Amino acid sequence: MSTITIAGPAGAEKVKAPPLRPQNRQLAILAVLVLIAIPLPLILPPAQGAVAVRILIFLLMAVGWNIMSGFGGMFSFGHAAYFGLGAYTSAYLLVKHNVSPWIGMVAGMAVAAAAAVLIGYFSFRYKLQGAYFALATFAFAEMLRLVVTSSAFANKAVGFTVPLIPDSSLWMLQFEADSPAYFWVALVLAGAAVAISIVFLHSRAGKYVTAIRDDELAAASLGTPVMRHKLMTVALSAAITAVAGAFYTQYYLFVNPELGFGSAVSIQAIVPVVIGGIGTIWGPVVGAIIVGSLTDVTATLLRTPPEFLGFLQGRSGLDVVLYAVLLILIVRLLPKGIVGTIAARWRR
Repeated sequence: MSTITIAGPAGAEKVKAPPLRPQNRQLAILAVLVLIAIPLPLILPPAQGAVAVRILIFLLMAVGWNIMSGFGGMFSFGHAAYFGLGAYTSAYLLVKHNVSPWIGMVAGMAVAAAAAVLIGYFSFRYKLQGAYFALATFAFAEMLRLVVTSSAFANKAVGFTVPLIPDSSLWMLQFEADSPAYFWVALVLAGAAVAISIVFLHSRAGKYVTAIRDDELAAASLGTPVMRHKLMTVALSAAITAVAGAFYTQYYLFVNPELGFGSAVSIQAIVPVVIGGIGTIWGPVVGAIIVGSLTDVTATLLRTPPEFLGFLQGRSGLDVVLYAVLLILIVRLLPKGIVGTIAARWRR
């Protein structure tokens, strides 16, 4: 702790400087982490650079899910809906109308936020909570997947393939293969998402949201506008998740109904937060790094397994099995997640 000496006669009193506010301290830590991450694509081999980009996509999804389900306490099993809306809105505008992915990303955020407010309003209006709300979000995502699969407007099951352009372009969000620019763009987006979650959690609206999560009846009795803050939370959560979908489409140059709206997408948003720590700022960061790295390890294992695991070669689903095992271990041994458990022990 630094000290400030008050000017005066000999023996002047030394006054301790006030500590950084939690919000400013967390933003400072985030800035340091971003600065450390900037040179990574210049150091890592191309294959590992692609894994790093995927980790940042997981992080965007995890931050979005954590705002609704961690800070807000509204457990969602349908975040694939918002990821898919962001992906498809951006892809449609680019492929059909040659609109910049940045504009498509903003449009996708608006569409996803509007959809979240719609499903949220009716769910909260009819008092859906807990498992019932989770099932409603899951049903909404599945409905969108089926609608998109059968809709000529969305190119049915074929999906959209992003056309290649001859030169790199930041405006069209397309660069040479293995370009570090993809990582840097994803880093900016993920860093902004984490910064938004920090500011939101420490804002007056964030304090209302956590109060509603802890005791909705008590918060309402004190005059807190419950419906308004719940809808604000789901809209922000959906918008951030839509950014992940839009960037995913531009990075992989393809999206179809299963990649955009499949239940696996929702799992990829949930698992990092559960592992890292639900309702914490840094839980999604830690969880995304673990899950993203695990995905690469399983892909390598299935492609070139050791001799005693030769039966795994060419098979799929190992990542899901490992997710399940990891989740069981985390829930059993670290019920608050890695970050949550460390924070709880630190406060003792």
